[in-house]
Amino acid sequence: MPPRGGPVLALVTEPRFAQRLRRYLEEEQLLDARYRLQEVAGGSVALPVLEVAEQRLRELQESGALELPCSLLRIQSPIPSKAASVRTPAQKLLSELRRMVLGLGESWSEELEHDVPRSWQRHGDLLLLSEDSFRAALWMKLGPALWETVASALGAQRLARRGRVLPGGMRSPSVTLLLGQDGWVEHVDNGIRYTFDVTKCMFSPGNITEKLRVASLPCAGEVLVDLYAGIGYFTLPYLVHAAAAFAHACEWNHHAVEALRRNLALNGVQDRCHIHHGDNRQLQLQDVADRVNLGLIPSSEEGWPVACRVLKKGTGGILHIHHNVEALPASSCLQPAVPRNEQRPPGDSSSGEWEDGQREMQSPKETEGSGKEMPASRVRPEWQRWAEAAAARIQGLLEELHGQPWRTSILHIEAVKSYAPHVHHIVLDLECRPVLPA
Repeated sequence: MPPRGGPVLALVTEPRFAQRLRRYLEEEQLLDARYRLQEVAGGSVALPVLEVAEQRLRELQESGALELPCSLLRIQSPIPSKAASVRTPAQKLLSELRRMVLGLGESWSEELEHDVPRSWQRHGDLLLLSEDSFRAALWMKLGPALWETVASALGAQRLARRGRVLPGGMRSPSVTLLLGQDGWVEHVDNGIRYTFDVTKCMFSPGNITEKLRVASLPCAGEVLVDLYAGIGYFTLPYLVHAAAAFAHACEWNHHAVEALRRNLALNGVQDRCHIHHGDNRQLQLQDVADRVNLGLIPSSEEGWPVACRVLKKGTGGILHIHHNVEALPASSCLQPAVPRNEQRPPGDSSSGEWEDGQREMQSPKETEGSGKEMPASRVRPEWQRWAEAAAARIQGLLEELHGQPWRTSILHIEAVKSYAPHVHHIVLDLECRPVLPA
């Protein structure tokens, strides 16, 4: 924590002994680095020391172990050190924990220092710590006082620690609340308010680029089906910013459903969304959607038949398919550009911006929506191959379902983020239209 006003314990000695005494106090981890050495009455030098070390210093004086003439007193107006005034939050945390451990008579070690987090997620007054923080046995002995010290040092009221995502389709986080009564927090992305319980629901700030892109899509008057809605990560941008007329939000995790209900109300769009709580493979909807969002990774393939079924039979629509694709590391394997096709497809409602280098199953198409182009040099061949295979598979599903020819066209491939070396989360915008008789 930053130095506070008030008297500070110090050892006072003659100027000629000041540096020797300083080195000794540093070696013994007794010097209070938050304050400077300073001159006091009579020309002596005061060296600020840790408050918790008072008894030990008196014992050292009485035994003669200090071997230097000095005395204890309290400085009424201590001068903060330069380092104390410019420390980062992580440095402040490390300093406070070190003081705490030494004050309890324990030794500070590299293991303990390695355990102290350098970064965290902040959600209002709650901090979410990484799963590898505070794992040494000593931390467990400190009990609630540890978490109170961490929260105080970082300006928080509540603390939680992330664990691994629990196995199973729910993708529930393993998060432990360390300090506070509950884990409900609020997060704002692009003017949209999300509230959720960090101990029950996941939130990925790394998807912000895709949420921004979704918000810019031309969805006025459209009906959306979001097959993996979660707490409304994409449902809300479609409704709030992209002006979708109505959304069907599918989610089977009851904790996420509760957060989704709250979020729809928080953003004033609860009357334009119906929540389908349960397994989307059992969804009874059909022939309703102009657009389907399949935001599940590593793969949403189990939802493809459902997406085909809910698309409008007479006009089709657009699928936004999320997938993790493994790509080769060589930059030389990037997709070459394909010339633009300057013919606008009939009935297209896009902004008129064109996409370089995107091949599709029937003919080249313009990019849908945002007006932001992905240069062909950024489209890896592995992404293109996966997209073409997905387009072919979905075309087959649609033709089998409806008993007539369909056309699928790759509008855009969006790179969201990388999860591991050469594994990329991408989104395929796939237009699906029935081929009407001449």
